[in-house]
Amino acid sequence: MSAAPDTTGSAVDAAGSKAGASYVLSIDAMGGDRGPAAVVAGIARSAKKNPDIRFLLHGPEDELEKLIGRRKWLRDRIEIRDAGGVVTMDDKPSHVMRHGKGTSMWSTLDAVRNGEATVAVSCGNTGALMALSMVRLRKLPGVNRPAIAVLWPSRNPQGFNVMLDVGADIRADEQDLLQYALMGASYARNGMHLERPRIGLLNVGTEEHKGRAELKLAHDLIASQAEEAHFDFVGFVEGGDIPGDVCDVIVTDGFTGNVALKTGEGTAKLIGDLLKEAFQYSPLSKVAALLAMTSLRRLQKRIDPRRVNGGVFLGLNGTVVKSHGSADAMGVSAAIKLAFQLAQQGFTDKLAARVASAVQPPQDTGRAEGE
Repeated sequence: MSAAPDTTGSAVDAAGSKAGASYVLSIDAMGGDRGPAAVVAGIARSAKKNPDIRFLLHGPEDELEKLIGRRKWLRDRIEIRDAGGVVTMDDKPSHVMRHGKGTSMWSTLDAVRNGEATVAVSCGNTGALMALSMVRLRKLPGVNRPAIAVLWPSRNPQGFNVMLDVGADIRADEQDLLQYALMGASYARNGMHLERPRIGLLNVGTEEHKGRAELKLAHDLIASQAEEAHFDFVGFVEGGDIPGDVCDVIVTDGFTGNVALKTGEGTAKLIGDLLKEAFQYSPLSKVAALLAMTSLRRLQKRIDPRRVNGGVFLGLNGTVVKSHGSADAMGVSAAIKLAFQLAQQGFTDKLAARVASAVQPPQDTGRAEGE
């Protein structure tokens, strides 16, 4: 569906939508490995498919004006917010928290904080983005550690499983894992329309006696919340179940989750490279490749990490989508698509309501209804 240029103006109201538009997304143009050109190209791909999106684009105004000027039809869909500073991949999160004001990443998050945009998207430094997100957006009440959730290709009917945490924090005790389960269930319910998602807790085996002490405690805590939080707990799951169909949400700590994520990305690339090599050795192989082209393209699409690019920061007073640092235009567009879907569903408010109802500390249970 092609998008016609919008001529209704560029002023943004406090609700985060422009006149005549449905949703505004706040996009960090800087910090990714491919620079702002890939970000603007990704915006253009998304804008053509989704006429209801408007963009706040953060970065050096002169540079962004030149990139947008090459796509004049896009100009009325984007408002540039001048931000000369850039958070690099080498910057330490602690340094960015102290000195990051004036960067495109800071500006991107502030647009969500101020209600000018619904979701923030950045390809930048993950640690810095999480640190700044916690400072500028703050954690939801009752959340100890925010988590990064990703969609993982799977055998389930929906085509994906949710996995969290994949790198927000390498540590997680039993209470953190319980919160991840609650947030993951909410994401699956709203992001994949699963009325009663199945939760699995990643371990070295499915037997209840296996694993670290915090995993055993988390097992019991998650099981105790399942009925009230409207999900099914399947117990411990193993690494082979991450792309399987025994559950819809896999809960783990950020260290384990990040190792699994990078391993999966590397394996997907290896499979793609091996398939290319397999059909290059003889004329007969090339003929076979031509005959199997449709099936090969379908497989490539299923395992292409760019098409499911975008980790969601859960547990904050605002939604942030982290695109892969090396994302090209297709990858950026996929992250924007995810951000748009979450904005459409009012995901932030729904997650906040779920966390508030299910992760209240014991001393708060006597509060009057509606507080």
